[in-house]
Amino acid sequence: MTTVDSAERRARVGRRHLLAPSARVDELAAVADGMVGLHSSDPATVFLSARARMRNPSIAAIEDALYEQRTVARVLGMRRTMFVVPLDMVAVLDRGAAVAFVAREEQRLAGYVESEGITDEGLNWVRRVKAATLAALEARGEAVATELTEDVPELGEKLTFGEGKTWGGQVGVSTRILFLMATDGSIVRARPRGSWLSSQYRWALRRSWLNYDLPDISTPTARADLLRRWLATFGPGTLADIRWWTGWTKTVAVRTLAELEAHEIDVDGTPMYIRADDAASMPTEEWAALLPSLDPTPMGWKDRDWYVADRAGELFDRNGNIGPTIWANGSIVGGWAQAGDGDIRLELFDDLGPSLVSMVEAEAEAVGAFVEGAVVTPRFRTPLERRLLA
Repeated sequence: MTTVDSAERRARVGRRHLLAPSARVDELAAVADGMVGLHSSDPATVFLSARARMRNPSIAAIEDALYEQRTVARVLGMRRTMFVVPLDMVAVLDRGAAVAFVAREEQRLAGYVESEGITDEGLNWVRRVKAATLAALEARGEAVATELTEDVPELGEKLTFGEGKTWGGQVGVSTRILFLMATDGSIVRARPRGSWLSSQYRWALRRSWLNYDLPDISTPTARADLLRRWLATFGPGTLADIRWWTGWTKTVAVRTLAELEAHEIDVDGTPMYIRADDAASMPTEEWAALLPSLDPTPMGWKDRDWYVADRAGELFDRNGNIGPTIWANGSIVGGWAQAGDGDIRLELFDDLGPSLVSMVEAEAEAVGAFVEGAVVTPRFRTPLERRLLA
């Protein structure tokens, strides 16, 4: 077995994750391609993740790629999570990840509407409402959920969740129908209503919004392509890492590794996988970066001990979501938060030395300049962020 150690893995992060100065790129599509997608559950993550990896980032340039040039698309992918990906990855996520959830989500929604007494033929009702919503979007071109509800009144029905629980409440059928349609790939999120921080998206038919002919690929082919890309950016990784990131079963992950003829290697005594054509040695380059919550780098592996050590409890919320982090040379070295007045507050875990400290401070200034006076508040709060803002 070829041997790669944790130091080599950390050296790879700067180059392969486009964080070292010499590795940064010019276009959002190149960032999304290199990172195998940018997490988009929180709109700010896309912009701040791209900022850290672009040579001359700006909100305007990122919005232009998203909404004018449309070189990337916001689609459902691994673990039913939203990602921004280049156009040639849309079919890969569709067939390699999202397709596995469609039938289950449709049946689940059918069960919800039946239990609410909306209909006793849930599956037929869901499919009829989907068809009507597609027709409404075809006529409008783009629309938000409230506009579609004017055309399709069934979208205004309510579903009750967690009755009697502190987190319980009602959600509109429109939320579930539109999520289902995004999962099956018939629609995509277009422009948001509001600023770059808004999550109230307009919806559009995917075929008209993308203006791109998606290739007809099989699920096994898509899975192999997805894993090939992940190994190129995140490899080496364990089977547990692969299953966590993709959301696949063990059977699917093992089968896809075999189809790729991935190599099993030893990393500090742990078996991991790399691509057959992977080169083990990576030149070092000093770098630092401020990454946002849910950035794809820390979200790329299930096992995070090799880059975060014993401070993980301060950086994750109760559900395992990572908050804003400070990186240097392939490791998390601290965390950051933005106060209500726009001030970027930092906390470093150890003495980094004057050179790296200067890099971190320069990154903080760059983040402040990039957001142009906006205040970015993550959707969840971590212990470290709460402490910084206390």
